[in-house]
Amino acid sequence: MKEIHVSTIIETVARLCIEACYNIGDDVRILLEKAKRQELSPYGKNILDQLLQNLCIAHELGLPICQDTGMAVVFLEIGQDVHIVGGSLCEAVNEGVRRGYKEGYLRNSVLHPITRINTGDNTPAVIHAEIVSGDGLKIVVVPKGFGSENMSQLKMLKPSDGLDGIKQFILQTVIEAGGNPCPPIIVGVGIGGTMEKAAYMAKKALLRPAGQHNPEPLVAQLEEEMLQAINNTGIGPQGLGGTVTALAVHIETYPTHIAGLPVAVNIQCHAARHAEALL
Repeated sequence: MKEIHVSTIIETVARLCIEACYNIGDDVRILLEKAKRQELSPYGKNILDQLLQNLCIAHELGLPICQDTGMAVVFLEIGQDVHIVGGSLCEAVNEGVRRGYKEGYLRNSVLHPITRINTGDNTPAVIHAEIVSGDGLKIVVVPKGFGSENMSQLKMLKPSDGLDGIKQFILQTVIEAGGNPCPPIIVGVGIGGTMEKAAYMAKKALLRPAGQHNPEPLVAQLEEEMLQAINNTGIGPQGLGGTVTALAVHIETYPTHIAGLPVAVNIQCHAARHAEALL
């Protein structure tokens, strides 16, 4: 059985927090460059050019892409043959977030939901853990800003609402969001399961390489159809009008109960930040 000491986890999470906030993935950058070429609005083209310049400046100067460095969402895939030693896994993750946000000079945005008193170190993180085969530990850190998170929605549709109801809900969520989530956005959608499963899938869908379709043809077709419908809304970059409102739509599905049709939409801004490591 492979042993992983919590000190390694702390160091890794701290590093990933900084990397995710300072750098954007090539997948997102490529879609932003494509969007700039395709955008018909002069204002939209100018905004997309500024967004791309901002990404370059952040990378070159070692600065956060956005002042909202988010709430840390951490996805863990824990191999069943891994033994975590030296302490608590969850405590190690939170210590990594604590150190990463301090060392990276990242904004502390986490507070008590009722008293609104800041915790002072951006902890606790939101941790999702899944047991998988093997002897590795995969860590994905997602700093999720709330300009986009606040625009996300979940709805328990009736089975009779069917595919048309799903489409209408996704599109209406984006329309109601307007320019608030700093478009062009990436739209994560979870369909099926239970209430919390749908929300989890919608968030995890955002981790897929930007623009990569679901392997199921029916779902991939729905992703393409919804992307076109969203881009036909005219919301455009930063909500100032244009032909590129979304860079991608990622949909995940899961079997659900005969009496239900849960659908969750999790919106991500153009700064689709995440970083990962395999221990």
